[in-house]
Amino acid sequence: MKKQNNVPTCRNFVSILLLCIFTALPVLAAAGNQVKIDGQLKKWHCVTLTFDGPQTGETAEPNPFLYYRLDVTFTHPAAKTRYIVPGYYAADGDAANTSAGSGNKWRIHFAPSQTGTWKYAVSFRKGDNIAVSEDILAGRSAEFCDGMTGSFDIGPSDKTGRDFRGKGVLQYVGKHHLQFADSKEFFLKAGADAPENFLAYTDFDGDFKTDGHNDNLVKTWAPHSGDWKQGDPTWAGGKGKAIIGAINYLAGKGMNVFSFLTMNIEGDDRNVFPYLNYNERFRMDVSRLSQWEVVFAHADTLGMYLHFKTQETENDRLLDGGELGIERKLYYRELIARFAHHLALNWNLGEETTNTTAQIRAFSKFFKDHDPYQHLIVIHTFPQDKKKVYTPLLGERKTNPDSGSDLTGVSLQSDPKDVGGDTRMWVTLSAQAGKPWVVANDEQGVANRGVLPDANDPMHDEIRKLVLWGNITGGGAGVELYFGYAFAQSDMTCQDYRSRDKMWDQCRYALEFFKNNAIPFQDMTCKDEFVAGGNWCLCRPGKIYVAYLKDGGTTQIDLENHKTEFSVQWYNPRTGGQLLDGSVKTIAGPGRMAIGNPPADPDKDWVVLIRTKDRSAQPTGG
Repeated sequence: MKKQNNVPTCRNFVSILLLCIFTALPVLAAAGNQVKIDGQLKKWHCVTLTFDGPQTGETAEPNPFLYYRLDVTFTHPAAKTRYIVPGYYAADGDAANTSAGSGNKWRIHFAPSQTGTWKYAVSFRKGDNIAVSEDILAGRSAEFCDGMTGSFDIGPSDKTGRDFRGKGVLQYVGKHHLQFADSKEFFLKAGADAPENFLAYTDFDGDFKTDGHNDNLVKTWAPHSGDWKQGDPTWAGGKGKAIIGAINYLAGKGMNVFSFLTMNIEGDDRNVFPYLNYNERFRMDVSRLSQWEVVFAHADTLGMYLHFKTQETENDRLLDGGELGIERKLYYRELIARFAHHLALNWNLGEETTNTTAQIRAFSKFFKDHDPYQHLIVIHTFPQDKKKVYTPLLGERKTNPDSGSDLTGVSLQSDPKDVGGDTRMWVTLSAQAGKPWVVANDEQGVANRGVLPDANDPMHDEIRKLVLWGNITGGGAGVELYFGYAFAQSDMTCQDYRSRDKMWDQCRYALEFFKNNAIPFQDMTCKDEFVAGGNWCLCRPGKIYVAYLKDGGTTQIDLENHKTEFSVQWYNPRTGGQLLDGSVKTIAGPGRMAIGNPPADPDKDWVVLIRTKDRSAQPTGG
């Protein structure tokens, strides 16, 4: 994990100085200076520190979201690890259940990366707009918990399986795929890009349901009420079962990601935002954000990656006219403070963005400087604008390390026929520039089509072939599926993920192929020239080859000068299952070798796994 050692030098120096001063002081324990520590004190589990602070409220003056700034520095002396974690106003400390808008609780969420003893030092300051100030000494002490120090001990996680807490934070490691810090697994995603208004849910607090802005699009998620399970979370006396059930369904189908807008004021839906009301920009709805947190925390336990889309094209000039000003900094800070502790997520700076290069650079730098866990930062834009938007953000790191931006990936929108080529382009260009990007395809086709319901397209041949396998074999990080507006259960109206049940199966088959066969996709590159007939190939030459025959038939593979004997096995991407033998079981180079015919259905698409028979010479997969 990349720690907060790369934040601005002044911030580093002052925070270290303050930490030295704080750790020399006794823990403050007087009335009004107490801390409550909640959560399982285990590695990567969310540890929540709640402090008593000034009694205030969402509509109070001065504005608590701007006038106060809570930061806690966590250090692990033995591991020499340090995080600066922003905090937030939490009303009565139980707002998800009480819907409280006032109280004296201030909160920090922390995901400890090491077992053993962690020390913490609290900075709680006040002053005009201090929440968005980069000066750690801005304003003056807000008293209460300011200067408090303490410690707690962290044990090992007891989680296994899909639960992210047993794997560690998912981090960018300079490759085209993310890696879990502890398990060292690399991540390949498949899941839902739609509906973008996932969080426009009737059981969340707020007047967005009755404010006259597209109230007809507010969701109940009723088709997934039966997917809620006994013991799953709810809030406010049993609310939230249906949206929790929706995530359960996706996870049960083997998916590992879903996306959502966190602010769509002036956008297509207009029911999702963190603010008290549609016209507010400086005051948060504490209870609604606390209810979002219940949903996201449950997703962690199921191994569901969170794709935060922070804005869309219709509102990318809404905050500060598109600049990084007070409105946008506050919005970003609140997202980081309340949700950055989740272990697998990306910050998407804009869906179909029209922001300038300078603006996007500023946005990405803010997240890099303030997110203690250094999550993936991506941008999404119109298909026709990719070169114009992405090229200057990529820069030329090999010759000018300060060029480009702090982006670590891109979220592609492409016509299905272009997904493979677009993925290959940005994987290649980013590697050549010296900063490999994580390249995902998160929106397919024109807006009215996308991935059709099973009722309209039961086979999903185009999406399976050109999108799912086009991205993966191009060295991409995986896909999220978009639902077009001209069909039932669309990007705006979807409340039933079962509408694409057959497509989720095909996504799962792809993930299972790589996982069950320990295929090291993170170390493989696209070499389509190795296979004839316009087929695709992802490989480590001389070790392992994954050929995708999208139009069926057979092909030859160029083994170059490798004389090693290779096994040839076939995988059915339409039905999944075990590897199968075709008409040729082994081949050896040098040169181009025929791989034979598939075990059945020669006119349909097949995946061919060709790997050295000497398993000791073959790398293991993630």
